[in-house]
Amino acid sequence: MIINKMGIREQNESAVLKTIIDNENISRAEVSNLTNLNKASVSQITKKLIETDFVREVGIGDSTSIGGRKPIQLQFNHYSSLAVTFDIGYNYVRGMLSYINGEMIASANHSDKMITKENVLATIDSMMKEFWPQMPKTTHGLVGICLAIHGIIHNQSIAFTPYYDLEDFDFITPLNQKYNTAVYIENEANLTALGEYCFSSDSTNLLSVSVHSGIGVGIIVNGQLQTGTHGMAGEVGHSTLFPHGNLCPCGNRGCLEQYASNKVLFDTYRKYTETDIVNSDTFAKAYHAGDKSAIELAQQNVEFLSIGLNNVITFSDPEEVFINSSVYRKIPTLLHALQQKLTSQFTKKTKIKNSQLGDQAPLFGGNVLVAKHFLNISDLRFASLDLSQHLR
Repeated sequence: MIINKMGIREQNESAVLKTIIDNENISRAEVSNLTNLNKASVSQITKKLIETDFVREVGIGDSTSIGGRKPIQLQFNHYSSLAVTFDIGYNYVRGMLSYINGEMIASANHSDKMITKENVLATIDSMMKEFWPQMPKTTHGLVGICLAIHGIIHNQSIAFTPYYDLEDFDFITPLNQKYNTAVYIENEANLTALGEYCFSSDSTNLLSVSVHSGIGVGIIVNGQLQTGTHGMAGEVGHSTLFPHGNLCPCGNRGCLEQYASNKVLFDTYRKYTETDIVNSDTFAKAYHAGDKSAIELAQQNVEFLSIGLNNVITFSDPEEVFINSSVYRKIPTLLHALQQKLTSQFTKKTKIKNSQLGDQAPLFGGNVLVAKHFLNISDLRFASLDLSQHLR
């Protein structure tokens, strides 16, 4: 077998860096033990990581039981580089500027505007103008921009977008040329799953269910995002709930998201009550006030969503499922009702949780994607980040 020496060196550097990230304040000897690399190799790699500002020496640790010199502690320097992420919905764009470990520096939100291929780049550019003066000086600067797209992504191309006209739209070329950095695009639910895995979960196998204009599921198996052969893994929103039912933009009839998405829930409530504006705030307020239509529609939503959830859990057998829905976060009793619907032998042991990251989950997931590429680490977690300081 012919082995590329450069590849081995890069692999070893990634292993050492990942070990330092996973174990805050760790000695070279401990890195050597955990990576099974000899101490000389670890010392050489660490020297390079320090010189390139990925790692810093942060203090002196305790000596061993047999005495000797106290070891110098190592820590990942997340202040060395920056990432910008955008969540592009059909009627909003959210953005976040952060350090490479997800520590937020600034955020922006452009909402209540229908997003089209004619205005999306201008919207991103205006948000970048907000971020640019707030970017701190770092060793490596801006190392990537990630876009969360509500549609199917395959090989860095947008294959299908049911609720806006961004299909086949080229984000990468103009953004790469303008900002001189790597640009990544990924399905919003997939990024949500990456965000949950990296920042808020101890599980190695999980699902993240995004319920917005559509319904998508991000799937993590053994710490790795599963996207499928054509980028279509997790499209549970396009599984059939009612044969011969409502027409869906995908071409099918009776798709789950035509009955259980937030968009359908709000549109139906608006039609029933002749309310001008319905969103998660107004719907939750009506529900908590005892509005009969809101309560009935919420119960129906739980019924429909539980069917899709039952199917996807049966297929993938996750440890836990995160529900990322503004409605379920603002009406937490619905989460309990959803859990109660999962009664089969195959689903009853799965934990159902509301997302801790909420609306910002795809932004944090985009940060993870940038970091995975930049740091060359495929299984990345920044569990030490204090989410309470970053979530509104």
